[in-house]
Parts: sequence; structure tokens; C-alpha cells
Amino acid sequence: MSDTLAAPPAHAVNSPLIARVAVPSPLRRSFDYLLPTELMAEYPDLQPGVRLRVPFGSRELTAVLLELDSRSDVEINKLKAVTRILDSTPLIPAHLLKLWLWAARYYQHPVGDALHTLMPAGLRGTAMAKTKRRASDSKSLVSDSSQPAEAARQLNTEQQIACEQINKSHGRYQGFLLDGVTGSGKTEIYLQAIAHTRAQGKQALVLVPEISLTPQTLARFRERFKEPIAVMHSGLTPRQRLNAWLAAASGEAGIIIGTRSAVFTPMASPGLIVIDEEHDGSFKQQDGFRYSARDLAVMRASTENIPIVLGSATPSLESLHNAATGRYQRLRLLQRAGEAMLPEFRLVDTQAGDLEQGFSRALLNSMQEHIKSGKQVLVFINRRGFAPVLQCRDCGWTAECKYCDARLTLHKSPPHLCCHHCERRQPVTQSCPSCGGKAMQAIGLGTERSEAFLQNYFPDTRVIRVDRDATRRKDDLDRLLNEVQSGEPCILVGTQMLAKGHHFPNVTLVAVLDADSGLFSADFRGQEFMAQLLMQVAGRAGRAETRGEVLIQTQHATHLSLQTLIHHGYHALAEQLLQERRQTDMPPITYMASLRAEAIKPEAPLAFLMQARNLIQQYCRDHQLEGRILVNGPLPAPMEKRANRFRQQLHLRAWQRQDLQQLLSEVCTQLELLPSQRQVRWSVDVDPQDMI
Repeated sequence: MSDTLAAPPAHAVNSPLIARVAVPSPLRRSFDYLLPTELMAEYPDLQPGVRLRVPFGSRELTAVLLELDSRSDVEINKLKAVTRILDSTPLIPAHLLKLWLWAARYYQHPVGDALHTLMPAGLRGTAMAKTKRRASDSKSLVSDSSQPAEAARQLNTEQQIACEQINKSHGRYQGFLLDGVTGSGKTEIYLQAIAHTRAQGKQALVLVPEISLTPQTLARFRERFKEPIAVMHSGLTPRQRLNAWLAAASGEAGIIIGTRSAVFTPMASPGLIVIDEEHDGSFKQQDGFRYSARDLAVMRASTENIPIVLGSATPSLESLHNAATGRYQRLRLLQRAGEAMLPEFRLVDTQAGDLEQGFSRALLNSMQEHIKSGKQVLVFINRRGFAPVLQCRDCGWTAECKYCDARLTLHKSPPHLCCHHCERRQPVTQSCPSCGGKAMQAIGLGTERSEAFLQNYFPDTRVIRVDRDATRRKDDLDRLLNEVQSGEPCILVGTQMLAKGHHFPNVTLVAVLDADSGLFSADFRGQEFMAQLLMQVAGRAGRAETRGEVLIQTQHATHLSLQTLIHHGYHALAEQLLQERRQTDMPPITYMASLRAEAIKPEAPLAFLMQARNLIQQYCRDHQLEGRILVNGPLPAPMEKRANRFRQQLHLRAWQRQDLQQLLSEVCTQLELLPSQRQVRWSVDVDPQDMI
């Protein structure tokens, strides 16, 4: 497949014209088809980016035209013919199609499957690319002109400097890292930079990490901008997403707000891209086409010659490294907006084990004080369910998932045991399957258990649980958050759903029940993720006039990373972690890719990855890359068995991105030809964010 998108070549009247297309299949190649004379006559200006219907095996599929050519590597008489052309004009602009193709190559994913994944579901079949709206489709394109637009807020000096720098870059590429403490007013800078972009007649794309943040972000934008805003996320119907996609592509919507996949939304006149909470792992797709929306957004801004703003209170080490090396311009916001002050941190040593249902006496006393003063308390525990372990007190038997190397979590509402990795459920065991005893006990804490304990300990205070189980139904999360926003004294108990971007003005105490899990993670990014999560959830405290307090319970209060984080801040710890990465040649100092294989039989993934390792080593010898590419593995995944499949990993690191890309392109082609690849599911993860 050519790297460039070709227009129709000059050809003789009787010479066949070849359509090179991307077909949704697991094969890492494009396919050639003949264009019948009658279709050429009907669509004389056919351009790349249109959809075609083509025969593929025994089926007929929707493909995307990549280029037109007069030659093919396949004999003409063996080519099948295009059966139908679905679009008269390209749905995907040429520059954006090039980005899509680049992404498929960079992330080593079959091009047809990548394009199929990125295209709205409403366009994957034969439907016409036309807007159809019903009353229920209003969520995908919103505007509120019933109230006057909210006036822009007064910026402090730091905000003003940041906003001016972003606005000065209008019309050219510039990457900005908006590095501001929680509550420093990053959203107001986004709003004013977007207002400047809209005044120039250009569109703005805003990416947020989670669907739960979309309504909150959308509400702020609706108050400020009285114009159509397109919304893109997986919670919408295919028709709603298609309407938003078309509104953005036509220019009807001047602002597009969405989650990860919205990075591929066409814009008629692109002007600015904003990535909120750029450090968040949700921007990386973890299965199928494993792209990073954050990194592709930077690539897109560069190709479209527009500025991009990456905002976070806890920037990823990759972004901090890019800022340090001059790739991004760093804009610092060191003070909170308005009169709000940064919260005070305190470690609570729980090594003595004097806890009541996971709560220390110091924490309970502090909660009592804040509630008595009419304030709200947020309790963070990143473990849903009632208890993570159900165990027999007599013989020590533990309820485990038979499909994963994991224990089953006990849930009380409704009662069941659940594996949080494969979602397998089973009834609660009343007697021990091993010894028949009745002494079954729940060990450990989950959000359900914490909620029950706190409701009993503080009977006159409303306890609100926010986790995936409590927000399964439509609008549950909005209802719970609106209850918190009322300002009435309450206790919030929740997982990391509460840690990201929410503004709770009356929360003055944040309690972290267990800060230790990330300190000893099998993932080399474990401490980075721990620090980001702790600082993000801590940032929910004291966002109004009253100074907040953050209590962090830990059994390792003297741990260097925790001490650095609490006393010197996130950036001091980030620099410490970056220094460790330099010493160990780990990302972002090097570039990384993971080959993963899984199968029902435990020996199959290992055998396949051993063959992959041999191919890699041979490639390195042939291309003088020995010592420039490091190979680790194959090794069992930290959770070797998951969803009844055994998993192995092979990790590659290189100092030059190009070396790694060339190796992967060659080796993946060879791996597809191995007979053993039929025995496994295998995938490539370039720039992996999750090593578990």
C-alpha cells in the first residue's frame, strides 16, 4: 500500500482502473478491485475516502477507498469488481485519512480493521451519510440559547499568560503542556482559548478521558457558548454519534466534545485541540486497535498546523519529558483560582493495625469535625464490592475464579461473588466447599462495606456511594453528583470515578483508605499512576474558600515516594521517577512495544512468542541492530490466566522509534505466516500503558 493517497491516474479509455481499498479484516494489507466502466461513468471524480461495497470471500463488505491505480500486483483477470459506490464525495478528508493510515501502521494494526473501528457505526454498513434527527437524538448536538451566555471570568496573572500564549499560536502548530495544580482554572483557559478560536471562524475539539466527565464539561460549555456543540462518546446511539460526526465534518458544530475515539472526528475548519487530564490511561485503547488518542491528537494537530493544549495537574512522565526536551511549551499554574488554597496533606500510619472496618481513629475524628461544621467528606477506596476476599475461617479455603488467577469479590447488593477481571458471577457460598464448615468470613474492604460502616457510624449523615455498580442505570451518576452539588453535608464513598475533574465546592476533607497498592506494583509505571491518582483525588478537597485537608492511610508511611509526594509535591516525585527511568532505560527514555499471546492451552503462547523472539533476534543480526533493541521474555503476564486463557508477553525497547517500527513491520508480517499463530490470539501494543 502506498503511503500517499492517489487521485485517479491518467489512463486509456479501455484500460481497467484499479480501486485499492481497506477491508475490515485481520489481514495486514489492502486489496485491489476492478472499477466497472458503468461506475466510473457514474462517479467520474471518485476520490480516496469514499465507501465502496466489495465482494470478500462469500460476503459483501463496506470498504474505504485508499487510492486509484492503473496497475496491480494481482493479475487483472483474477480481480473481483466493486459492486457499488456508496458516497459521491469523500467522507474522510485526505489529510485525516492519511492520519488514520499512519495510525494503523504505527500501532501495527490491520489497516482495514483500524478504519472500520474508527468509522462511526452508522457508516460501517450501507447507510447514507445523512443527518436524521429525532427528539431523542438531541444529546449528540446541543445548544442552549434560552439563557444569555455566561461572561468570561477574570483570569489571574498565570492564567492570563497561559491564555495569551495559546492564542498567539493560532494558525500554526504548537504543543502546550498546561501544567496546573488542581483547581487552578485550567477549564477557564480552555474556554477562553476556544472562544478565541471560534472568533477566527475555526472549530475546536475537546477530548475528556471518561464519559462521566462529558455531562459536566458539556454543562460548562453550554453556559459559555450559545451555538451547536457536537458530543461524541460510546454512551450515544449509532445515529446520535453519526449526527455529531456529520455536524463536525460539515462545520455545523463549531465545538466537538468527546472521549477517546472523537480524536478521529473530521472538522471542516480545524483550529484547536484540547486534551483534558492528558495523563489519564483512558486515552489508550487497551484491546483491538490499541491507539493512544492523546498521542494521535498531537500528531493530528501537527499535520493540520493548529495548536494543541494538553492539560493536567499531574502530567504524565512522557509529557513532562517532552516539555523538558522542548517538544512542548510548558505553561505552569501554581496557584488555585480565586481564593481557594491548596489542601493540607497528612499521612496516617496504620502499621499497628488499630483500625475499625479499615478506618483509623484519627480519620473518623477528622470526618466528624468536618461534618459537624456543615462540610462534605470524600472517602476514596479504589475497590468496588463489599470485600475482596471470602474465606473459610476453619481451613483457609478462599473463593477464587476458576477462569482467572484472581479471587472472587463478595458483593452484598445483590448478594453474589464476582470476578472483576472476567465478570464471571456465582452465588455466595454459605458453607465451605473444602471442609463443609460454616465459618465463612469476608476479608478486606470494598466500597459497599465502607458505605455500610459509615452509614452506621454516622447515622444522621447521608452516605453516597459512587462506583460502577451504583451507576449502572442511565443518569444514575448525574443524579448522585447533583445531590452532592446541593452542598448538604454528606459523605461520598467511591472509586477513581470520583478522582477525575469533578468540582465539589463543599468537600473539605478527602480520605484515602489505602495508598499502598501502587507502591509495589508489578507495572513499572505503578508509582507514577499511584501518585497521579492520589493527587487527583486530593484535588477534590478545598476548592472553595475553606482550605481542604487530605488524610492518607498507609502501612508504609516512611516510604520515600510517599514522603516525596506529600512534602515536596507531584513534580518532585515525577523527577525522581524520571531519573530512575533514565538509569534503567525505560520509557519515556526509550520506546517500547509488547507482543502478547494468549490461548486455552498454556504451552501455545510460550511456543509462539519463542518463535517471535527468534525472528526478532534474526532481524537484529541482519540489520546490525544488536544492542540497539532490547528483548525481554517471553514471560508470563502478571495475571497469567485470565478469562480461561493463559497469557505470555514479550517486551521490546529501542532508543530510536524508527528502529522499533521497522522491526515490528517486518516481524508482524512473518508472524502472520507461522502455523503456530493459528493456535493463539496475538497482538502488538506499541507504547503500552498497562503491563498487567
